[in-house]
Amino acid sequence: MGAGNQTEVSVFLLLGLSEDPELQPLLFGLFLSMYLVTVLGNLLIILAILSDSRLHTPMYFFLSNLSFVDICFISTTVPKMLLNIQVHSKDISYIGCITQVYFFMIFAGMDDFLLTVMAYDRFVAICHPLHYTIIMNPRLCVLLVLICWLTIFWVSLIHILMVGQLTFCTGTELPHFFCELAQILKVACSDTLINNICLYVATALLCVFPLTGILFSYSQIVSSLMRMSSTEGKYKAFSTCGSHLSVVFLFYGTSLGVYLTSAVTHSSQRSSVASVMYTVVTPMLNPFIYSLRNKDVKGALRRLLNRAASCP
Repeated sequence: MGAGNQTEVSVFLLLGLSEDPELQPLLFGLFLSMYLVTVLGNLLIILAILSDSRLHTPMYFFLSNLSFVDICFISTTVPKMLLNIQVHSKDISYIGCITQVYFFMIFAGMDDFLLTVMAYDRFVAICHPLHYTIIMNPRLCVLLVLICWLTIFWVSLIHILMVGQLTFCTGTELPHFFCELAQILKVACSDTLINNICLYVATALLCVFPLTGILFSYSQIVSSLMRMSSTEGKYKAFSTCGSHLSVVFLFYGTSLGVYLTSAVTHSSQRSSVASVMYTVVTPMLNPFIYSLRNKDVKGALRRLLNRAASCP
């Protein structure tokens, strides 16, 4: 194929989850429902935390940031998918695709980082309770979140700048419902060796290290709980970690499931279906996990809804 056909690409084709026309209305209704539930649920968590002074603590500060990131995370992929189904199109512009890849990496990375920071917060609260307010002061909390944003911003930008050097053939098809970096590299017409190396290194640094930090934090928490003599104290301390642990298992479990599905089946369609779990289902379930398992959040939500209902 000529160089002109490789460099003039302006549109990619997103094949989506299914090409069956009869399934499109069902997919539209299903994903629209999940999107609205996700946005509403996470927005309620943010409003509940902001409106209740009892929740102005480091743990809930990080939780409100996680809810905000989850709204942005699902908004990066699902609205474009819904639009394509509605207008019976598979097109996404080159600029739109690259932009989607960039923000997808940012918000997926922020999810990862925030879960790690929240694990550190629980480690300090349980293992060093007398120094908790001194260590986890507002300045440190804001600094931790800013470091997370800056780190993932620059890592994502480096990947995007490298993708900008690649060439693509016209009519390039992506067997996915959104633009993902790994899929982009697979369909490039030029050599992607350096891009793949950078992708593997970034994945190791941004996934393995945070997960190691989470595992270390909880190993110290379990060790501290084992030394407690009071059963009630153990239960109360560990109950504050239950919601976070559930979200960690959900996020990493679904991500691992996508990786294993891709490695075992070599089916792009099955891989894209599996990726729905961590790109759509996980952000949707997070508010339910934190509201159902946390009395403070449930109380704040109840007070928020009561105030809203009493307004004329």
